[in-house]
Amino acid sequence: MPYAARLILSKKERVAVFQPEFIEDLRYWVETDRKLAIRAFNLIEAILRDPFKGIGKPEPLKYLTPGAWSRRLTQEHRIVYLVRDDQIDFLQARYHY
Repeated sequence: MPYAARLILSKKERVAVFQPEFIEDLRYWVETDRKLAIRAFNLIEAILRDPFKGIGKPEPLKYLTPGAWSRRLTQEHRIVYLVRDDQIDFLQARYHY
C-alpha cells in the first residue's frame, strides 16, 4: 500500500505518493549511507516544489510512461517519479531506471 503525504511547497498542491519499492530504497539508504539518504530527502522536497526544474538534473524519461521523470541521486542511482496533475508518485530511489 503506497504512503501518501500532502505537502504544499508550490503554487500547485500535489499529493506525494510513496510506492513500497521507493520506501524500501529510502530505508536502504538510511541504513547504509546516511549522507545519501539526506540527499534523497532534499531531492524529494525539490521535486515537490517543482517537478520539472531544480537540483539533480531533472530529466524526462522517454521510454517509460508519459510523465515519468528522474533526478540524479549519484552517478549510478536515480530517483524516478511520475508527475500527474494532482499527485507525484515516487517509484524508486536506487539503481538507474
